[in-house]
Amino acid sequence: MPLASFLIPIIAYLLGSIPTGFLLILFFRKQDIRSIGSGNIGATNVLRSAGKGLGAVTFILDVLKGATSVWVGALVASLLIPAMPHRDAQALAALFAVLGHVFPVWLRFRGGKGVATAFGVFLVAAPWAAVASIAVFAVVLAISRYVSLASIIGATCFPVFAYFLVHGDRPPFYLAVQAAVALLIIVKHHQNIRRLLAGTESRLGQKRKSA
Repeated sequence: MPLASFLIPIIAYLLGSIPTGFLLILFFRKQDIRSIGSGNIGATNVLRSAGKGLGAVTFILDVLKGATSVWVGALVASLLIPAMPHRDAQALAALFAVLGHVFPVWLRFRGGKGVATAFGVFLVAAPWAAVASIAVFAVVLAISRYVSLASIIGATCFPVFAYFLVHGDRPPFYLAVQAAVALLIIVKHHQNIRRLLAGTESRLGQKRKSA
């Protein structure tokens, strides 16, 4: 494997690991988001803890860092590793961007659940599948008011949408990353799944219930 290929995961991880929710709350509220609400640095906890404005900005920035990671990864591959399949380069960047968000080195590997960043990476790597998944997310959220349930179902649907909506070359690694990222998001929601089953999960707009 060319030495240059290590640039893709490194750059993608570093971009993905930017803790946007943590930084926004620290800058605007002088607080540590990890000590508020669920303790998660993602957009949902920022929304519940600091309001719609910062929640929306966190979501947008997390999407953008994911999308940027894949775009940069593909660019690095085209310039330095022309033999690497374009979609493999995108998938490699996508995987490490999401891993960076979920396990950021700056916060002792305690990050978010990866939903917004995953949407961002696949908005570039598999746009129609990403749009279809976020549409499912929106419908489930509108009906149930459970962000966690909408995230889990959206993530579950994504590999299926990708299988039918992505055309052209689909290398095995590209498909494997789609499934791996979806599985990672579901696993990161394990506590939410327990609360959903127990009936103690908070709906959007409600104060967080005790686990």
